[in-house]
Amino acid sequence: MNDQSITEITREATIPDAAAGRRLDAVLAELFPEFSRARLQRWLKEGALTVNGTSPRGRVAVKGGEQVRITATQSEEGVVEPEPIPLEIVYEDEALLVINKPAGLVVHPGAGNAAGTLQNALLHHDARLGGLPRGGIVHRLDRDTTGLMVVAKTLQAHTHLVEQLQARTVGREYLALVTGTFTAGGKVDAPIGRHPRDRLRMAVQEAGKPAVTHYRIDTRFPAHTLLRCKLESGRTHQIRVHMAHLHHPIVGDSLYGGRLRMPGGVESVPAPEGPWPPRKGDIEPPTVADCLRWFRRQALHAETLTLVHPARGETLSWSVDLPTDYAGLLEALTAHRAVVEEAEAEERNRGWRP
Repeated sequence: MNDQSITEITREATIPDAAAGRRLDAVLAELFPEFSRARLQRWLKEGALTVNGTSPRGRVAVKGGEQVRITATQSEEGVVEPEPIPLEIVYEDEALLVINKPAGLVVHPGAGNAAGTLQNALLHHDARLGGLPRGGIVHRLDRDTTGLMVVAKTLQAHTHLVEQLQARTVGREYLALVTGTFTAGGKVDAPIGRHPRDRLRMAVQEAGKPAVTHYRIDTRFPAHTLLRCKLESGRTHQIRVHMAHLHHPIVGDSLYGGRLRMPGGVESVPAPEGPWPPRKGDIEPPTVADCLRWFRRQALHAETLTLVHPARGETLSWSVDLPTDYAGLLEALTAHRAVVEEAEAEERNRGWRP
């Protein structure tokens, strides 16, 4: 690709009444999540972004109901280059494509990840995506989170999908393996903002953005629980932060999970066949404990995606299986559960008298 690319950007939106009293720059960031705050601020100053026909300062308070319009050219220096990175495409048509993202794939270039990203792969798959913001990407998954993502292939589809995300009509269900046991499902309604001391982390903060996660129990294990989580909002690291807030961090989450907590008995339970390597310096087969130590990414998988097709108006839904490493870990925990249940049954039988 050329060293410079220019894209015509046109957007319109109405500031919701519920935003009354909030700063304009914060509201704009939520209305147009595909653009950085710095870019939105620059367009305000240049007059390319108007509110009711004027270009106010970003810190002014909004009243609700204002009409926002962007008419700008987006010039990108150091354009993202296409790279032949394999993609698992679940669905594709003229308006969108749905992919199953593997662990380890960063969504778009950033600090420390100038290449080798999903965006690079998308541009190799379809060069026309270079004319869309971030190659058509409308939402993200963390680097080591797996599962379904939707990508727009036209500007109209991009606008429609972003509006669906803002209206919270896109259905996303995740499988999250967490530490500890639950007795029932529930809801976490806790705002999320940047951590005050660690800029790499997010945290539950009173001044953060609203964030709601619903969860229900899928499978119980002796010391872990597999949850099905649905998002009302899409904050950075939302499920990871909310589960840590409940003191049930996601297994393998080095950023929010802290030290690995090992349930009793797993050192002696052989693991079923799986993707894990044998223990170093040992010819014995791996145990469940080895599997837990080996799984070094957050056990979070975007299993199901539901949305309204931006061109046809019909509701579509997709689901994908767990990746091999995640499925193998669940098999290992299932093996441990069987051993625990057998021991408990023997204990009950010893205490029984005819």
